[in-house]
Amino acid sequence: MTAYRSIVVGTDGSDSSYVAVEKAAALAGDAGATLYVACAYYPTDDRDVAAAADVLKDEAYQVRGSAPTNEILRVARDRATAAGAANIIEKAIVGEPVEGLLTLVKEVEADLLVVGNRGLNTLTGRLLGSVPSDVARKSRTDVLIVHTVR
Repeated sequence: MTAYRSIVVGTDGSDSSYVAVEKAAALAGDAGATLYVACAYYPTDDRDVAAAADVLKDEAYQVRGSAPTNEILRVARDRATAAGAANIIEKAIVGEPVEGLLTLVKEVEADLLVVGNRGLNTLTGRLLGSVPSDVARKSRTDVLIVHTVR
């Protein structure tokens, strides 16, 4: 098997997404690959976040503005470093996660895209789609869906 040279992993700041970051980092460390840690977001203000949290309840972790993205990426970098990745590049992506990740994969000519499985087995995910299922369906590169949520 050819070693991966460039790996993209998506995170939204949830605990489960950091599990995917750690798995991607371990793979990158073993392969000596560059790890791109990406976080997609829509800029929001405090009013938008509060309104979304009322509606989304447990899914409110998905609502992020531009300021928390820096913190999410910092935590992801720390966890990736601890898991063995040496060459880490952080990418904040404005917009929808699936298209943002796929665009980044193409831009950096990544060999592997890593995401967590959150949303795969939910009713919302089955009806509206989820990041892991959508990237697996649309990606033209290898995709690793890490089992992060049971």
